[in-house]
Amino acid sequence: MYLTRLSLQHFRNYGHQQIQLGAAKTILVGENAQGKSNLLEAVELLATLRSHRASRDRDLVQQGQSQAVITASVERQTSPQALAMVLRHSGGRTLRLNGETLRRQLDFLGALNAVQFSSLDLDLVRGGPAERRTWLDTLLLQLEPVYAHLLSQYNQVLKQRNALIKQPPVAQGENLPAPAQLALWDAQLASLGTQVMRRRRRALERLAPLAHRWHQAISGEREALTLTYQPNVPMERDDPASIQASFLEKIQQRAIAEQQQRTTLVGPHRDDISFDINAAPSRHYGSQGQQRTLVLALKLAELYLIEEVIGDPPLLLLDDVLAELDLYRQNQLLEAIQDRFQTLITTTHLGSFDSQWMERSQILTVQAGQIDGGSACLH
Repeated sequence: MYLTRLSLQHFRNYGHQQIQLGAAKTILVGENAQGKSNLLEAVELLATLRSHRASRDRDLVQQGQSQAVITASVERQTSPQALAMVLRHSGGRTLRLNGETLRRQLDFLGALNAVQFSSLDLDLVRGGPAERRTWLDTLLLQLEPVYAHLLSQYNQVLKQRNALIKQPPVAQGENLPAPAQLALWDAQLASLGTQVMRRRRRALERLAPLAHRWHQAISGEREALTLTYQPNVPMERDDPASIQASFLEKIQQRAIAEQQQRTTLVGPHRDDISFDINAAPSRHYGSQGQQRTLVLALKLAELYLIEEVIGDPPLLLLDDVLAELDLYRQNQLLEAIQDRFQTLITTTHLGSFDSQWMERSQILTVQAGQIDGGSACLH
């Protein structure tokens, strides 16, 4: 797939901006806080309906404006796609695909696929379980768009169950709030949570061998990377009924602790993923170089897995990350993606790039929400 045009209106610090993309690699160069990452964020939104930099749409709308609009043209092996997303300061989105307004956001997923790699991704290794869950969920949204609906249902049930747990006991001395009502939420949580966990494990099992091979290649076969899914609920057998039974049993075991902490302690919202290098946890024992190699291997594995599943190579978004990689890892990345994956790259200076990158790239200058150079079109 190939992104040929991206247009932004009142998005972040952009008033009106359109870019024509005419090379396999596009380098966006400029000082910090000029808008380079905002462009990649717009592409990320079109691909995943999410931003890793903002949780509220109002933060994406230019100050003083009521809404932002992102439009794009994408060439695919099947047919060209015209994408449009309207983000409102007051909340609520409108999504259009090939001119048709969609009733379900789910139907927008898959029109554009992208993998983002930024310096923030080092938090996958160093950060907490939430970062790793978000990473895996974002990958799953592109592999299985229906997962977006499933995850939304699970989170809604979790929210309702937490609200019930927070209520005071109905009668003096009662241990749990509204036991009959709680049992209904337990059943829904176990059913939906089982589906979430099975999809997460299946995705990680497909990703792990690809990540292992890339990690070996980048490390000169000196290191072995292992990815292990660590579900909060035991999954001894890949059988939904068995997993649900384990889920409900653990809920009963944690009932008193949940009452004390006033929150749900059982379910995939407490899952984790372990990254081990030569059987040692990378978080504790990996050097900075090893951690960078690990994340690079993960991102390359994501690229190739998405291509394998959807049959079209996704975009690669590199947000100020080349400075984090030494020349050897840069060359490994360049060799891996070649011209197979369209790549958008942000940087503060071109000194990070060797001649191979420069010769094969369209270079655009970003300054205060304006873009110049190459095939950029200013409105």
